[in-house]
This record gives sequence, structure tokens and C-alpha cells, in this order.
Amino acid sequence: MVVVNSNSPLSRKIAEYYVRKRGIPTRNLCLIQTTTDELIPRQVYEREIAGPIAGCLKNKGLTEQIEYLVTTLGVPLGIRGTEGLDGDESSVDSELTLLYSVLHGTKYKVNGPVPNPFFGAREATFHRPAHPIYLVTRLAAYSLEDVQGMIDRSLAAVNRGVVVLDLSSEEGKPGNDWLRTAAILLPEDRVVFDESPQVLIGQKNVIGYASWGSNDRNRKTRTTRFQWLPGAIMTEYVSTNGRTFERPPETWGLSSWKPADQPKWFKGSPQTLIGDYLAEGVTGAAAHVFEPYLQFTPRPDHLFPAYLSGRTLGESFYLAIPALSWKNIVLGDPLCQLRRP
Repeated sequence: MVVVNSNSPLSRKIAEYYVRKRGIPTRNLCLIQTTTDELIPRQVYEREIAGPIAGCLKNKGLTEQIEYLVTTLGVPLGIRGTEGLDGDESSVDSELTLLYSVLHGTKYKVNGPVPNPFFGAREATFHRPAHPIYLVTRLAAYSLEDVQGMIDRSLAAVNRGVVVLDLSSEEGKPGNDWLRTAAILLPEDRVVFDESPQVLIGQKNVIGYASWGSNDRNRKTRTTRFQWLPGAIMTEYVSTNGRTFERPPETWGLSSWKPADQPKWFKGSPQTLIGDYLAEGVTGAAAHVFEPYLQFTPRPDHLFPAYLSGRTLGESFYLAIPALSWKNIVLGDPLCQLRRP
């Protein structure tokens, strides 16, 4: 089901393009009317997003048939709230994953993360009632053209190229261990694995990428200047890389959290932005609207083996995300799947 904000011309245009390209029935469109602000209070989420989408699913008899919900640029991005592990701020999309359970009478706390029942299910087929959630992804980037490029590349995805795993030079981080495990689980000829202090730039034939992004103290550039293949996906251990889809000035660059650097920040943060990767040629990605804490970021050791084995983009990312009702978003066409070369 494709979620369209009637108040956003961009949202409507993206939905029209995606529905046409994928041959999605018009019955599977859900029109809501809400603000185009990226951040909203929880009551707006409940009244203008969750409620109307639940109504679409029930009224059209699609509650059980739908596996994927696809939000679009112009649908609010995050729900404001309190910070911390027991806070209630979250992404709109992560809240929507639990709408299936809500429609079946389940109640859950809005404070803190909710365990993802599909996380780590390497051998399982996604189905309900074992996995009582919707897989929610977002078609969003800096522009309509960028989103159309994501959709076009998803339709051209082929199972070739390498997964680039770039570790931080700082030891003792569990994120590095997950990257090492991913390298072990993937075919040797499909991996570029780097443990050096150097940040990898300009890699060719990339179908997957995971790194510390701007949390690697040696990262100086906004983009990687990779040659991304159609279908390429990526993730990074960065707290605020999904904070906005407003395009920053070309002159904007990475900086630090030091107070003296605050004038250099964009949208409240010095960190990398997922929109830069999507503009550069990535087909799908994971990001964070607010601080997720490392243990709740996507696990590359689950993500890339699943994706290269033929799982859809939607299944692969949610198999790798530990928690829901949290800060994560997934960008891309959930139906994207690597075909044989």
C-alpha cells in the first residue's frame, strides 16, 4: 500500500510514478491529509497518519493482504518526543510497522523500543502471524528526480558487484565485529573489507556498503564517490543521517559536535546525510531520524547475506533492524530484488 499526502504535490507525483512503474493497483493507494512538516507531535501522527492508514486497510479489506507500506516524500518523517532509551521520539515509519498488531488489538508502550519479531530470522519466510508487522519503507530523497532514479534502479537491479565494509580504526566497538562477521558470511569474491585507518573513497561496482560514516574520525567528505550498481544498498552507524530530506547547500561539509562547530551544522547536526548517498546513486538505505543507539542500528551481518541471497530490499532491512517503534527509517522500493546476472 502506497501512502500519499494529498497536501504534498511531491508525494502525489512520487506515488503516481511508482504505481505506474510497478503496476500497483489503484486500490492499494491510501490518501491522507496532513502537514508536510518533517517533524510532528504524536497526536498528529495518531490522528492524521496512523488512523487514516488503518481506515484504508480495513475499509479496502487489505489488512491481511498487505505486507509492505510505502510512505512518500511529503509524509512527515519523525515524531517529536523525549530523548533516550526510554524516550518516546520515533520515526513515523517505524511506528507504522506495528499498525498490523494494533489492528489486531495489541497495545504497546510508546516509550522505548519494541523488539522486532523478524529480526535475525535468517532461515524464516516473512509471514503472519509469526511476524505480526508491516514492512515499511519510504520513497524519499532530495528531489523528485532522485526518487525516480531510486525506483528505476530498483527495477534494473542485478546480483553482481561487491559489498564494501569499511571498519573504524578505533577498536573495541561491537559495530566493527558485525562488519567482520558480515565479511565472513559473504562470498570472498563479493567483499571489499578494510580495517585500515583510511576511509575508502571511489570504489567501483558497489552493490552494498556499510561503515561508520561521519562517526569515523578520518571521514572528511560528504560523499564516497562510489560507482553504485543498480540495486545497491547501504547503511552506516550514524545517529542523525535521516534527520531531513532538505538538500543542504553545496558548500556544506562535515564537522564535529564541538560547540565551536555549531554554526557549521545542518538541521541541528554535523553528521552525514542519507540524501547524499541517494543522490549519488544508491537504490536503498537505512537511516535514523533521531539518536538510535548503536545496538539498534541495522546489523550488516544480517542485511547483506539476506539481500545477496535473493530476499527483497524490505525483508533484508527488517531482518537486520533489532527494534521497532524506534528511530529507524528504510529508504527505497521494498520490492527491489537482485536478479541473477
